[in-house]
Amino acid sequence: MAKKNSLFTFLTAVGEVAFVVIYFPFWWYSLGFVRFLGSLSQFLKRKQEELALLVWIKNIFRPMYGQSDILGRLISFFVRVIQIIFRTIAWLFFLILTFFLAVFWLALPPLLLALIILQLL
Repeated sequence: MAKKNSLFTFLTAVGEVAFVVIYFPFWWYSLGFVRFLGSLSQFLKRKQEELALLVWIKNIFRPMYGQSDILGRLISFFVRVIQIIFRTIAWLFFLILTFFLAVFWLALPPLLLALIILQLL
């Protein structure tokens, strides 16, 4: 009786491992990738909020510190333009980073498989 139980348990475990190994690529390139893209989207949204790029663009023509004379308005405008340029460059860096992370996600399983095969040769 114990042999039947252990054989059944062993075959069940082998079946589950085989299912996970076969199902993994389908999950990785479908639901896993969609979830990863969602987390990348949230990352970009947080970076945009941290950089406050839209706030700087929205207030580009408002004088800073209540300096409503012509010199205060000019200085405020140019300071905001410089801030917008640098914050846009920073946000584009994060955008490119997320793009490369998404490509890396897609390329990782074949890359690992190729490296394993190279080690076996």
